[in-house]
Amino acid sequence: MARIAYVNGQYVPHRNAAVHVEDRGYQFADGVYEVFAVMAGKLIGEQGHLDRLAHSLSELRIKWPLSRAALMVVIKEIVRRNHVRDGLVYLQVTRGVAPRDHPFPAHSESALVITARKSDPMDKDALRTGVDVITIPDIRWQRCDIKSVALLPNVLGKQQARDADAFEAWQVDNEGYVTEGTSTNAWIVTADGDLVTRNASTSILNGVTRLSVLEAATDAGIDIMERPFTPEEALAAREAFITSSTSHVKAVTRIDGQSIGNGHVGELTNRILDAYVEYMEAHGGPRTTDTWN
Repeated sequence: MARIAYVNGQYVPHRNAAVHVEDRGYQFADGVYEVFAVMAGKLIGEQGHLDRLAHSLSELRIKWPLSRAALMVVIKEIVRRNHVRDGLVYLQVTRGVAPRDHPFPAHSESALVITARKSDPMDKDALRTGVDVITIPDIRWQRCDIKSVALLPNVLGKQQARDADAFEAWQVDNEGYVTEGTSTNAWIVTADGDLVTRNASTSILNGVTRLSVLEAATDAGIDIMERPFTPEEALAAREAFITSSTSHVKAVTRIDGQSIGNGHVGELTNRILDAYVEYMEAHGGPRTTDTWN
């Protein structure tokens, strides 16, 4: 059955979906996006994604294209029309169509595109198969808390990882600290057994899965330190993993070609993955709703 997309008020065949050549998302990357996971027919982290979208739109002074309630109706309809039981929903909002000029247009209507695609159900065994990560300089702008469609540095970093036969690239700031991956948040378990991830700020995108893992780990009685860490500390770590809506909790067993710990998925990583899955089944996403306010 043909895929269906939503483009500015209309449901259209995916192959025919198009935006105007002077859409500011195309001309200036003047827009934001969200990616919702769908698991067993259920949207994951719905409230967290909407709250982060509100933050991104507010920071860029882009108007909501629809009310929150109406937007969720459309998202769920796209999931239904595409028969997605497990997969992803991509949502993009731009400042809209206007003659090409850098300042905000005096009058424009926000443009909205939503698509969905199927994927395999979450495979915990696959997540426990460790992946390689490399480290690269972080060359992004200084507002990484905004989920902007301006992703060229992330694209270059991800390709650099692929060229190195790695799954992900961890970006390192000018002070020598890991910020995050090109599409994931970064975590380590120190040699002393401390679970560490970088604190939320304008230096990272505060992942909805990251928030879910924070809450799941806390519920499981696991202490967490939110602070920066260096690549050297990561290389000396006992364990490492990444989180995102697409990777869930995925173990990292090599960084820059060096094995982490014993080179196998660690005990705490396994425990956190189990806690995360139980948490998502119970809550469907982070309970915190004011993180980006």
